[in-house]
Amino acid sequence: MNSLVKNIGKTPIVQLNKLAGKNIFVNLAYLNPSGSIKDVMAKYIIEKAEKKGELKKGTTILEATSGNTGVSFAMLCAIKGYKFVAIMPENLSLERVTMMKAYGAKVILTPAKKDMAGAVEKLNYLLKTMKNVWSPKQFENEDNIRAHELINGREIARTLGKVDVIITGVGTGGTLIGTARALKKINPDLKVVAIEPYESAVLSGKKPGVHNIQGIGEGFIPDLMKKEHFDLILPIKTKDAERMAVKIAKKEGLFVGICSGANLLGAIKASKIFGKNKKIVTYFIDNGARYFSTGIFGK
Repeated sequence: MNSLVKNIGKTPIVQLNKLAGKNIFVNLAYLNPSGSIKDVMAKYIIEKAEKKGELKKGTTILEATSGNTGVSFAMLCAIKGYKFVAIMPENLSLERVTMMKAYGAKVILTPAKKDMAGAVEKLNYLLKTMKNVWSPKQFENEDNIRAHELINGREIARTLGKVDVIITGVGTGGTLIGTARALKKINPDLKVVAIEPYESAVLSGKKPGVHNIQGIGEGFIPDLMKKEHFDLILPIKTKDAERMAVKIAKKEGLFVGICSGANLLGAIKASKIFGKNKKIVTYFIDNGARYFSTGIFGK
């Protein structure tokens, strides 16, 4: 196995020095090889498909993505020799497109007004019309959940033992649901908290809307996700998440993206709700370098 691939999922879990209490722990998942937590899911799903004989030499992998998943699959396809086509909304950051193309991927952009639902619609059309193609279908694939249960969840459990609250932003829901499954084996009373954009709070029963917390809040509820998976849903405003991402870089020396800012805000709120004596875990999902074109950094 490629040594880079071998190290996917081996990311540190830390406490912050200034911005959060000592009961809040952060998995620095943005330190995965491609720069985001999605490497974990992409590696697991590709390797399982290879074992089942679904992926063979000459197969083209297609996926609908808000960017991070696409970058992860593009990197792994470059390593393993598959062609990769990403389908994503046109309003997402330029860096994501550039990174995928750097790995040799083709990127198809869909109308921004259709959000991720438009990208999924295009994916399904291409799967019907193209030959020798395969898709991980991250929004409905149970292996998305299983990957985070077996890799991230087990690593957190091994490092921290009993955890009281797990909280992170949800896109497909795979990271949160999978991590929770692993942690509930130690603490059945674990509280599972989902973060979604305030501007597109579909889990809270609101209509989908435009937001800039890229990677979460896809504008629809994926097949993997059920409200009963979560004990609490916290909407976070884009501007607040952006400000927190900037603070994390300046105060903690960790250069992370906007969804990581949302996660830390959510963890701080969860600490107030459940108590400062509760052990809370969240993720810093992706690298801040994917957000230069948004203009939030360097002001």
